[in-house]
Amino acid sequence: MVVIGAHADDWPQWLGPQRDGVWRETGIVETFPGTGPNFRWRTAIGSGYAGPAVANGRVYVHDRKLAPDASNPSNPFDRGGIPGTERVLCLNERDGEVLWTHEYDSLYTVSYAAGPRVTPLVHKGRVYALGAEGHLCCLDAETGKEVWSRELTRDYGIKTPTWGFAGHPLVDGDKLICLVGGEGSVAVAFDRNTGKELWRALTAREPGYAPPMVYTFNGRRQLILWHPESVNGLDPETGEVLWSYPWDIRSGMSIPTPRQLDDRLFLTCFYNGSLMLRITDGDPEVLWKSPKASEKDTLMLHSVMSTPVVNATNIFGCCSYGQFRCLRTETGERVWETFEPTTGKPERWGNAFIVQNGGRYFLFNERGDLIIARLAPEGYEEISRTRLIKPDNKDPHRSVVWSHPAFANRSVYARNDSEIVCADLAAD
Repeated sequence: MVVIGAHADDWPQWLGPQRDGVWRETGIVETFPGTGPNFRWRTAIGSGYAGPAVANGRVYVHDRKLAPDASNPSNPFDRGGIPGTERVLCLNERDGEVLWTHEYDSLYTVSYAAGPRVTPLVHKGRVYALGAEGHLCCLDAETGKEVWSRELTRDYGIKTPTWGFAGHPLVDGDKLICLVGGEGSVAVAFDRNTGKELWRALTAREPGYAPPMVYTFNGRRQLILWHPESVNGLDPETGEVLWSYPWDIRSGMSIPTPRQLDDRLFLTCFYNGSLMLRITDGDPEVLWKSPKASEKDTLMLHSVMSTPVVNATNIFGCCSYGQFRCLRTETGERVWETFEPTTGKPERWGNAFIVQNGGRYFLFNERGDLIIARLAPEGYEEISRTRLIKPDNKDPHRSVVWSHPAFANRSVYARNDSEIVCADLAAD
């Protein structure tokens, strides 16, 4: 697709082309029309938490269909054997038409059983998809034909984590690096072309859910692997552990993406709160840390699933009960908080996903609203808001949409448990 007079990007993976939550396209609306955005298309799909990926004129989304007469438990924390299938769908970016479907049986044993958690990853003609129960597959992006697949629970003799496999895989060269689990295999690198294991590393009681990330510290590329027992830096080529910082995370909830700022690494989670490390040539240095583990008595930032924004002066993100907060980067001191962009009032796990576009931010909250805002030390400034999609997932006993949208082709792509929509955000 060619856009005249504007820079255009795909959104081929979790957090976008550079895996950093930045939307670099230009020619985007300053405010939403009073009647709402123009919806280019909408397509019926199954349920799931996995956000869409957009690449080369295609949209890829992972969903779930219950077997006939099957139903999810009324208590979302219950874990049982729920029959159904997972599907990787490929849609035409132009009109939302389904071009192909890759479907396989998947017996669900996870809590919060709506569907897959992981955004598909599109790279050099291949689509990599990871299901909630550990079905990892590589598909031809054009045809949907399976190139290779793995069953992580079977291949590594492990149980599915409480909330399923949710760490978004990372392509690094010819490696596909995944969060797996088990003895010596919390992190596993596969040959992205064949699925053959290249190396495995780390042991923990459970793998957590945080995406693996590659950052450069002190001139050396490092694979950051954060599981519920420690934060780790690995050599991405070999899996060799370069350093490790012990951090015992309650309920295994290492979820938000670790964020780099120069020689610093910021992490946040629901119970334990925030941690700012300085990565040195030796052991990491703790610059500051939340003083206590709590879901309600919180001082800094206790994010559940949303990846925060970190810059030289401030950190912006969602706290445990929907508080949208600003911290000082140097100290972790809270500057301000508001419920305006998230839930309007305290709600457990209240959420909004944050994407930067130039000097402003697009926030997609759990109510299905898309918001344009400015985030600054002086406060939260809302510029414009529109309803993008209906929140129809009731797992937290309120209606939410908990899937990260994609931004590409001067459009936004968002899904809930019944449809995926594409809305035009071009300035013209």
